[in-house]
Amino acid sequence: MELTITGANAMTNPVLHIWDWRVSLYLFLGGLSAGLAVMSSLMHLQKKEDRIPAGETVFMVAPWLVPVILGIGMFFIFLDLDRKLNVFWFYLTIQPLSPMSWGSWGLLLFTPISLLFAYGTLPEQRREWLYRLPFMDDLATWVKPRMQYLALANAAMGVFIGIYTGVLLSAFVARPLWNTAILPMLFLCSAMSAGAALMIVLAKDQCVKLFYTKVDIGLIIAEMIIIPLFFYGQYVSSESQRLSIMPFFSLNHEYLWYTASLLFIGVIFPLALVMKLSEIKECHETLCSSDILKMNLSAGLVLLGSLVIRLTFVYAGQISKLV
Repeated sequence: MELTITGANAMTNPVLHIWDWRVSLYLFLGGLSAGLAVMSSLMHLQKKEDRIPAGETVFMVAPWLVPVILGIGMFFIFLDLDRKLNVFWFYLTIQPLSPMSWGSWGLLLFTPISLLFAYGTLPEQRREWLYRLPFMDDLATWVKPRMQYLALANAAMGVFIGIYTGVLLSAFVARPLWNTAILPMLFLCSAMSAGAALMIVLAKDQCVKLFYTKVDIGLIIAEMIIIPLFFYGQYVSSESQRLSIMPFFSLNHEYLWYTASLLFIGVIFPLALVMKLSEIKECHETLCSSDILKMNLSAGLVLLGSLVIRLTFVYAGQISKLV
């Protein structure tokens, strides 16, 4: 039907618009901002603010990075739109059965919640210049006693956005590679792992680095379980879904990048996990420069792996079709 009725083939439409690297980058940055929102809220929910290590700026910097990273990601998806005015029309309606509608309104709600939480993490001396605006003093008074609730809301919206990036793809029935319930869970786990990895890179206090390293270990193990299950589920499903994963296991020059990406993912996460397991120490033990280098390097591998997952799944999904 796709070939004969809609004319979506190389002969009638050789320049058919596809989702390219801009959409992949949007999904990566959206997932990264979601994971960072959850991870920055986690410490505020686990410990009270007065127990956060003195001089540790990651809990002030990370919440502000959430809307910034999300905004950059939304800018890339805006660039991908052929008709930019559609953004305006999109917010004039709510479609309860449309994942894209849910996601768009969720992004609109996520931004102010993340900004309020970020504003609440600012110490008093950093807010002084904002107090020149009359309403900012009142806002600080309102936010301060509600930080725990804002942290919960920020984390909940982070989980929602992390799942949404996978739901957006899994809703396409005509793309068998995407059309599976495991994909949203894989994207959520990858987003949380990327968020924890970025917290490790940003943190200066070694106890904070060790805490997020332990969190990331669990998330990497979960990813290493979900990815094989995803391919196994596709393989034992319908013929269309079985054929959709073949580019990842083909040595054909046309699909070589997909095979290489799968090998890369299959190596990078176990390598990052081994490095992280070797980093585990007690909080009172001093980390040497080589330990910190390994922490940052393993975190960088996790971030790179998360990006590769988005790129390969977006491109490979578009060449899969119903048979």
